[in-house]
Amino acid sequence: MPLTAKLLILALAAQVLLTFAILVLMGRERVPRIMSGEIPMADIAVDRTAYPLRARLLSNNFDNQFQLPVLFYIAALLALWTNGVGWVEVLLAWLFVVLRYIHAAIHTTSNSLLPRFSAYTAGMIVLAALWVWLVLRLVVLAPSI
Repeated sequence: MPLTAKLLILALAAQVLLTFAILVLMGRERVPRIMSGEIPMADIAVDRTAYPLRARLLSNNFDNQFQLPVLFYIAALLALWTNGVGWVEVLLAWLFVVLRYIHAAIHTTSNSLLPRFSAYTAGMIVLAALWVWLVLRLVVLAPSI
């Protein structure tokens, strides 16, 4: 397996790790409050407003890991499936993942909207560039069969 493919798989793994880390942190905020009776189950059956702010931020960020990252997973898997993994894909993939970590760190701590929005938008632009590059490389620039 080429080094570029391995590096892309590691970027995928890093994004998955972020998702699981947020899930674990969210569980550490939520479960003790429910188990102790501090928050009755009926209060969280429909919405999250009964949780304290930190638990809601983690929950919102966990939900966010199933938005743009889904398009990232598809792009990365497409590149791997077509043996179309070059250094451009690797660079864009890792840049996207780093921006997701930055976004998550801001979202789950200060939740400062301008830096959070900037990180999200930068990640979206990088992901769009990855998709444009993949389409160009695999459809337009690919040798015909």
